[in-house]
Amino acid sequence: MSTVALAQDLGIESTSELKQQLATHLPQAGELRVDAGQVGRVHTAAMQVLCAFVLARQQAGHGTVFDNATDTFRDAARLLGVLRTLGLEATPDTTKSVENAA
Repeated sequence: MSTVALAQDLGIESTSELKQQLATHLPQAGELRVDAGQVGRVHTAAMQVLCAFVLARQQAGHGTVFDNATDTFRDAARLLGVLRTLGLEATPDTTKSVENAA
C-alpha cells in the first residue's frame, strides 16, 4: 500500500502539478492512501482533479482512501458536495451551514 501526500496549497495554479503527481498512481493496483493532512488551501479545480482520480481508480477496481484530512479539505469537499465521492464521512464540524462571505 502506497501513500501520496498532498501539498499545503492546492490552488487553481497547482492543478496541473497535482494531476501529474496523481497520474503516476492511477494504474497502481490495490489501495492507495492520500494524505491530506497538510492541505491549508484548496480550490474547486483541485477537488475536481481529485474526484476524477478517485473515480478513475474506482472504475479500474482500485481503492483510494484519504487520511488525515484537514478541516479545510473536509469543508471544501462538503461545500462542493463531494464528501461521498472522496470517501470522506461528514463530521459534526462539516455538517453545519457556512455562509459565503463573498
